[in-house]
Amino acid sequence: MSIGNSILNAVERAGNRLPDPVTIFLILIGVVMIASVIATFAGLNAVHPLTGETVTAQNLLSGENIRRLLIEMPDTFTSFHPLGMVLVVMIGAGIAERAGLFGAGLRQLVKGIPGILLTPTLVFAGIMSNLAVDAGYVVLIPLGGIVFAAAGRHPVAGMTATFAGVSAGFSANLVVGALEALLFGITQSSAQFLVPDWEMNILGNWYFTLVLTPVLMVVVTVVNDLIVEPRLGTWTPPADFRQPDENAELTPAERKGLGAAGMALLAVVAVTLFLIFGPGQALQDPTNELNTFTPFLNAIVALIFLAFLAMGLAYGAAAGTIKSDRDAVGLAAKSMGDMGLYIVLAFAMAHFIALFNWSNLGILTAIGGGDLLGRLDLPAPLLLLVMILLVAFLNLFIGSASAKWALIGPVLVPMLMLQGISPEASTLAYRMGDQATNIITPLMPYLPLVLVFAQRYVPEFGLGSLIATMLPYSIAILATSTAMLGIWFALGLPLGPAGAEFFYELPAGIDPANGGG
Repeated sequence: MSIGNSILNAVERAGNRLPDPVTIFLILIGVVMIASVIATFAGLNAVHPLTGETVTAQNLLSGENIRRLLIEMPDTFTSFHPLGMVLVVMIGAGIAERAGLFGAGLRQLVKGIPGILLTPTLVFAGIMSNLAVDAGYVVLIPLGGIVFAAAGRHPVAGMTATFAGVSAGFSANLVVGALEALLFGITQSSAQFLVPDWEMNILGNWYFTLVLTPVLMVVVTVVNDLIVEPRLGTWTPPADFRQPDENAELTPAERKGLGAAGMALLAVVAVTLFLIFGPGQALQDPTNELNTFTPFLNAIVALIFLAFLAMGLAYGAAAGTIKSDRDAVGLAAKSMGDMGLYIVLAFAMAHFIALFNWSNLGILTAIGGGDLLGRLDLPAPLLLLVMILLVAFLNLFIGSASAKWALIGPVLVPMLMLQGISPEASTLAYRMGDQATNIITPLMPYLPLVLVFAQRYVPEFGLGSLIATMLPYSIAILATSTAMLGIWFALGLPLGPAGAEFFYELPAGIDPANGGG
């Protein structure tokens, strides 16, 4: 057994010895409450670099916060962002799955994809799904498991490879999406502390992320096929699991159902295009200069639900698996029944994240980390490396990419500009650190969902198993992204069009020795 496997096995054993994930989050709530009391009595505070306001630790056991916890408990739970998205999509997807659409469609799909291309296809789809914001977590990850099971491979490997593509590859894509507009808006505010007329270029990282997409696709494929899947071993389906036969020919009823589902999908696409480009342009916002298609992106979850619903109903009606409206409602209800564990997990996780945010401990940690980095006085290459590692660490505690960047960007962007590193480059370095550790932190809102999906195939698969399985992807993506950034730095390659360079020359009148004054 290799040293790497020994380490992963130790991580898995330690993680699986922990209590149930629901219990873990309840324990963490207690830990955060105690930590907030200690931090409050210690007078922990910091100045927010963007707003200039003083941020202080909040005592979660104060009367005000206890009252807030109890009064807002229903709202805290129902406003948990992933919950609504997951349940809405799973109603439609559940009908499609239980009607037989996924089984028939994926058997046909697997036959058309050579085995060697199965993993990279899923990873690429995961990376590109970032354009649909979080929809990839809900739709593609469970499909990854179904596809691998249909191909006779370990379904957990299919899910984790897709998870790595969706989440750890969040800052790679062939096109520019909403994340660029969000992060570069913060970058612009940060850069203007030093150079008031600096304007953002939303394509400022595009050349790099364009190249990073096929690179990560290859890296995740290699890690999955050579490390993760062999380590998972041979999959033995649970007794109640219906193993799809990838060699089985489709029946006439299944073929008829797939044809009807295809027509239903075309109808949904046609309606969507009409809503985008037709009279009224319901899914466009002409007042949004950065992205007029923001309403369409925000409606992705509802559109995916409608697509699954339409295809599932059409397939079931044509194939004979849905004979009445009662059948359809029953399939949806059974799908929701499968989500019971996730709903309980979401309740515990929603309150932990809410209390952690109320305590301000995450914000104080991020501000302190950015301040520490600013005091190290390192040369630019080493500073970028430490920045990537710091962001990867902070990402374990603050999942939101924009929230972390709003806290440390105002410190790091001007500091790197003074050392000749462009705001585009500092934004890119931030993104490389942020993406790599999404898949190994229990604070990742979709991690419990992936765990629930994995337990469909391996009931004893615990939180330790999931983190140990995702760790090789995380390390490989962090190392690859950092190495690529180093190559870009060494060669001075452009990061994007319209003057987005790695290096930056201060305008005349800015004195680096005087902090820009």
